[in-house]
Amino acid sequence: MKQLALIGPTASGKTALSIQLAQKLNAIILSLDSLAIYKQIDIASAKPTPNERAGIPHYGIDLLPPDTDFDVMTYITLYHQACEAAKTAEKNLIIVGGTSFYLKILLEGISDLPTLTAETKARTNLALDSLPQSYKMLKKIDPLYMNKIQATDRYRIEKALNIYYQTGMPPTVYFEAHPPRPVISEPIPLYQITIDRAVLRERIALRTQKMLEMGLIDEVAYLEKQYGRSPNCMKSIGIKETLGFLDGHYNKEMLIEKIITNTARLAKRQVTFNRSQFAKTYDGSPETLYRGISNNRQYPQWALRE
Repeated sequence: MKQLALIGPTASGKTALSIQLAQKLNAIILSLDSLAIYKQIDIASAKPTPNERAGIPHYGIDLLPPDTDFDVMTYITLYHQACEAAKTAEKNLIIVGGTSFYLKILLEGISDLPTLTAETKARTNLALDSLPQSYKMLKKIDPLYMNKIQATDRYRIEKALNIYYQTGMPPTVYFEAHPPRPVISEPIPLYQITIDRAVLRERIALRTQKMLEMGLIDEVAYLEKQYGRSPNCMKSIGIKETLGFLDGHYNKEMLIEKIITNTARLAKRQVTFNRSQFAKTYDGSPETLYRGISNNRQYPQWALRE
């Protein structure tokens, strides 16, 4: 089984390219996308339709109900499942990094967390009743670690409390003693779609218009009725702006412009993250990458950026 990973900003053509490559290279696809993982969020996530998937098995799509939380361990489990499926079917694996943070974790690893006793869980739950006080306490104990965490980030504060209460060690000390282990055990080529910013914004505008035509407003109204506004996915780009439209804060033209603007800002952040976090990538347009990869199944050393 061979593996490759594909990254790039939103709306750059990752999905279409991954499906083309999967057909050419006899591969299955693992999607690392924090919105496509949800069932019923089809238009807002811009996930490929069943027809567009062209019979290619996809992992990481249509997996969870919208009111279910997940974390990086979900994608680690999915990666192992996708690898096993690929090996069993004698296929290759294409990892599409919609949310590149999860790809970074697969490549660099994650530290094992301590097993929690009932006493630790109860102590942490009690501390979470006063989140600001717990954050202040942790920041005094481990300022280096807590400076990277927002005072309102309940999930990471809970993680830090569990580590401290269970082991007696500040998180920084604990992670130094328990360094991360890569999930992907062998080097894999990492391909990055590059695209002119103006062209990307035009693609974002076209995709936004298509999403509205496909029924984005009705989809978001349904999701709100079924799940309310508290799930994390309801704060995603495309959904939160549509909720504002449904509240009457702006008209449809303003809705479109807000989605385009916020999506473009997300794309900029993704490009910055990818260039700062991945040391070596093979860059090119979707067409260039397709030709280069499909014509040499050993995944050649070309267009290397270091």
